[in-house]
Amino acid sequence: CNLTGWWENDLGSKMQVFNVDNDGTFSGEYHTAVSSAKKPIQPSPLIGSQHLDEDGQCTFGFTVNWKKFSDSTAVFVGECFKGDDGKEVLHTSWLLREKVDSEPDDWKATR
Repeated sequence: CNLTGWWENDLGSKMQVFNVDNDGTFSGEYHTAVSSAKKPIQPSPLIGSQHLDEDGQCTFGFTVNWKKFSDSTAVFVGECFKGDDGKEVLHTSWLLREKVDSEPDDWKATR
């Protein structure tokens, strides 16, 4: 799987991976289409790592820092699959950590 390029999810968010190094390290930008932040959404930097495998399927993970418009950070993990039509598809899971004002509020900080 070649992660380099543009990817779009079901909600209209887009991710651009600039380049994947020989060791699997990559960077890019995430353009989210959804947010609960009060500031306008802006493209956010991402950095990640891909496990390069000889069969073409790969696992990967990346972190997005929403610092331009929110006090939160998200991590994504996933795997690339080739569909029956030959098109590459990413399946991911994510966790989002929002800033809270105190330790007692920690319970509501992660989604």
